[in-house]
Amino acid sequence: MATRDKLYIQVDTFARWEISKPLEYFQKLRDERSAQSRLDDILGSETRNAVAKHDLIEIIRSTKGREPQKIEEIGELLGTQTALDPIERGRSQIEKDIYEAAKEKLDGLGINLLDLRFKRINYTQQVERDIFNRMISERQQIAERFRSEGAGEAARTIGDMEREMKTIQSESYKKVQSILGKADAEATRIYAEAYGSTPAHQSFYHFVKTLDAYDAILDNNTTAVLSTDSELFKMLKSPHSEKVEK
Repeated sequence: MATRDKLYIQVDTFARWEISKPLEYFQKLRDERSAQSRLDDILGSETRNAVAKHDLIEIIRSTKGREPQKIEEIGELLGTQTALDPIERGRSQIEKDIYEAAKEKLDGLGINLLDLRFKRINYTQQVERDIFNRMISERQQIAERFRSEGAGEAARTIGDMEREMKTIQSESYKKVQSILGKADAEATRIYAEAYGSTPAHQSFYHFVKTLDAYDAILDNNTTAVLSTDSELFKMLKSPHSEKVEK
């Protein structure tokens, strides 16, 4: 049967009844088989009428103010205000409506309807598929949110690590440059002292620096063009022209 919101469900009901007026019951129904048939017709018809007047959620939910905890938890995980749609009556009241409407019709058949309840409500395949898809979609949204939060946390961790690494590298570079600067200054000071002391020291310093220059600019494949008054040329032409005093 179809609900007011055009969703098809299967409704299984049960009822308790008794014969209240035996003569009227016998005259109109004759036997129990006929009574069962009339009961099925009347209860089925009233159930269809009641279901067609209400949305699916009205028939499923048994209390008007119900707010399941799971619905609230899903809303928190999704970051949205997820809640059940409000209902006007609920399943218990719909059962009561069916009972009262059917009882009035059965009284004329000598039958007293004692009770009527929904035994089971099943979804059709299409409705069931839609509900499952909605559940899957909600779980996927929750999983995607967790993945997004994890990716954000990973990015923050990597960013912090890179900043810390750059800080360490910067401080290390600063210390290295400071040490190199002090070493260059000390070497310059020693060179200056050696160059400015005795003539012998000056001559030896000049000789060592010239050798360093040779090593830096000359190899087996080097072709050098020098003037005759070049200091480098003098050393190459006559390496013993300058005596180094010990």
